[in-house]
Amino acid sequence: MSENKSDHPEVPDGADRPANAGAPGAPGSSASPHATPPGAPGAATSGSSGATPSGEPAQRASTDAPASASAVTSDAAGADSSGRGSDEEPVSAQVGAASSAPQAGEPHEEAARAVARQQAEAAVAPRIPIEVVGEVGKDVPAPTATGTKDTTAQAAAQPSPPQPGGSPRPGAAPAGFGQAPDFSAQHPPPPGAIPPEPPRYLRPSDSAWSVFGRIVAARARQLFDRAGQRITQRTLRIGVSARIFHPEPGAAGLRGKTLQYLEESIAHWVMSRDVIVFMIPTVGHQGMLHPSNIRLRDYAKHLDGLLLQGGADVSPQTYAETAPRPEWPGDRVRDMYELELLHEFIESGKPVLGVCRGCQLINVAFGGSLYQDIAMDVPTAGVHVSEHYDQHRHAVHFPEGSSMASMFPGRREAIVNSIHHQAVKSLGRDLTVEAVSSGDGLIEAVRYRRAPFVVGVQWHPEFHRAGGPELLDCTPLLDTFLRAARETRF
Repeated sequence: MSENKSDHPEVPDGADRPANAGAPGAPGSSASPHATPPGAPGAATSGSSGATPSGEPAQRASTDAPASASAVTSDAAGADSSGRGSDEEPVSAQVGAASSAPQAGEPHEEAARAVARQQAEAAVAPRIPIEVVGEVGKDVPAPTATGTKDTTAQAAAQPSPPQPGGSPRPGAAPAGFGQAPDFSAQHPPPPGAIPPEPPRYLRPSDSAWSVFGRIVAARARQLFDRAGQRITQRTLRIGVSARIFHPEPGAAGLRGKTLQYLEESIAHWVMSRDVIVFMIPTVGHQGMLHPSNIRLRDYAKHLDGLLLQGGADVSPQTYAETAPRPEWPGDRVRDMYELELLHEFIESGKPVLGVCRGCQLINVAFGGSLYQDIAMDVPTAGVHVSEHYDQHRHAVHFPEGSSMASMFPGRREAIVNSIHHQAVKSLGRDLTVEAVSSGDGLIEAVRYRRAPFVVGVQWHPEFHRAGGPELLDCTPLLDTFLRAARETRF
């Protein structure tokens, strides 16, 4: 059986193996693999000297070293003497050599020294580079040469610590991180951070009273600003005079009652500019069903402007004349009511806009007179009234220098709606002519010079949008009236 070689490698550190260690039947030896025939499975050949013998577990189990089984680990084995990377074969060979000759003292001592050396190597923990959290450039211990393969790979994957004087790696703590703060160090502000002079409230010349005065002034400005916002941003409130339907003598039901109303188009025309409209009723007097202390001056006080709408003729008695025909008596009751309303708004400094009858009433209020019937009093005049009502129209002209000419820039003539058989005859005091009829020269608009805005137009601007694009767009007239109402509301 000279072809078979021994399965036991040489004992480390030059320990001699006993002569009968590999003999079959020797004391302390396990079943020897040398008894296996050459052709049997598991037989060792000359080319398999690096393989682990099949009898090694039996040899390891039969060792009499107390700490041999627990001390043999993969981490403490290292590499074999041949450099082929076997982690367990040298230790098993050592243990097998120690157990094969229990009667010899020298192998036991050699095995004890090997076990002690393995325990000492295992007690030394490998040092692995860690994250640098202290000062930049701090030395980190390098891993030992006895570390395992995994430890070596992990150490290789760790980034190298930054060198002193170099830039720290991304994500690393800044220099001096973790050190105790130095409260004695001086950190002056950068140049320009401090203003050249202290703030106003820190000036040496300030006293307690001067600071208090500025506080009061600032508070007063804030209150005035809030009041101004409420005044300027509050929705305008425009009053519209009422038309009066008088009861018919002997009529029953609603026709026997006094009705006050306004025409829908005039209210919608004013509300088109986001304005609240109030119809102003007549006030109570002695002898009526429900007398009150409310007067027209109260409406002038709480409303921002007045619009006098069209309707019945102005009574000739109002301008000291008599009616040529009994069917043209006018409305004396409404005249008295609207004249008082007009004067209250003018005295309050509030703007007034008169439409059709309102234009005639403004002229009468300042001492003017009217043509009671244009066709009869001015035979050469054109037609100013028709059964077509809001579809009837004619041209007007704006005189040079009039407010209408500046209100409608670039327009000296315009087409307007005409529904009136009375017109201004003699102009009232302090009134100026703003527009005249292009064909016959009749006065079509007036303005009172002694008030911010008191204007009367003979046409109906509330009907112009429905009349077509050829009619004058009277939105500038409405905007000027509402602007004056906003500016004079307080």
